[in-house]
Amino acid sequence: MSSEEQQAHAELQAWQQRMQRRPSFLNNFARRVQTRLNALLPERVHQAITSAIKHMVRGVLFGSKHTTSQPLGEASLAVRERAVRDRIRDYRTMATAEGAVTGAGGFLLGLADFPLLLGLKIKLLFDVAALYGYDVHDYTERLYVLHVFQLAFSSQHARNATYRRLADWDAYRLALPLDPTEFDWRTFQQEYRDYIDLAKMAQLLPVIGAAVGAVANYKLIEQLGDTAMNCYRMRYFAPQKAPWLANPTA
Repeated sequence: MSSEEQQAHAELQAWQQRMQRRPSFLNNFARRVQTRLNALLPERVHQAITSAIKHMVRGVLFGSKHTTSQPLGEASLAVRERAVRDRIRDYRTMATAEGAVTGAGGFLLGLADFPLLLGLKIKLLFDVAALYGYDVHDYTERLYVLHVFQLAFSSQHARNATYRRLADWDAYRLALPLDPTEFDWRTFQQEYRDYIDLAKMAQLLPVIGAAVGAVANYKLIEQLGDTAMNCYRMRYFAPQKAPWLANPTA
């Protein structure tokens, strides 16, 4: 392996260990706190977030507006990851600005941040997939994107199961339902809601909303980008690689 590949592989191994940790006492405590916080949020907030996530998932499964990027052809891992990091930086900048604007706008604009940020996250994942050489016009690749998203924004309880599916994706994809409507979007959106509520709820508050929105969006995009890179690294270093990886040092 090249020095860049060795570094990527070392980072991947450290990340895999984090993904397979058992839920800690703090994880369990945070889950209980989150359950109580959910009960305190106004119903219209729950409905807005649920509706946004539901339509986002359906758009990924059935739509084509996010699937415009063409897969990058033959390129080394180093070239791909430089392009991916640049793309993450661009989306991070956009999300930070968007979070600051909607956070400064009060409660209603704060609610608007959820679907806007979702759109940025999904578009980022489609771009990352294409830069690693995967065609998201393939239904199973779009499901892979959704699982990457779920892994990034799930509690440790759900993260372990999602990680196992992604780590053995070539086998798992054979068991995927032929009908995309059978995707379990309810579990998906609940885990996402539970994860981001703590980070984003303060964005709805006056005065501090702009700062909270900017910082939260910055960190959420950063986390999503890191998760996506390591998920596609798993496929790169898998024994059976994608066709464009036949000569990974090209």
